[in-house]
Amino acid sequence: METIKYILSLFIIAMLLTGCKNEIKPEIKTVKVEITKEVDPNVTFAKAEFTVEGMTCAIGCAASIEKRITKMEGVKYAKVDFDRKLAMVEYNKAKVNHTLLEKTVTSITDTYKVTDMKTVDTFSTK
Repeated sequence: METIKYILSLFIIAMLLTGCKNEIKPEIKTVKVEITKEVDPNVTFAKAEFTVEGMTCAIGCAASIEKRITKMEGVKYAKVDFDRKLAMVEYNKAKVNHTLLEKTVTSITDTYKVTDMKTVDTFSTK
């Protein structure tokens, strides 16, 4: 009988310690991605900027979009600015186009929407 009381007491204490958390704190992770690619000097590159709607965080959303675009064949550079909701991509015009960029972003999750896609000479810095 004493053993049952002891086990029951330990169980109740364990439940109180693990089950009574009123506040859930998100886990914060910092991810730095650097991908280096060989660049053919005879390739013609273009730069595109577009808005990405539906992102909820810089580490999960913006970083995953940036990583996915960077892995595309023909992409030289990609940066997604969460605060500005802006993606900036430099790509090989023979391998990548605006439609392919949009499909890549929207295929990650259906909450991401691409708007205002445009070709630019230089990336905006604001």
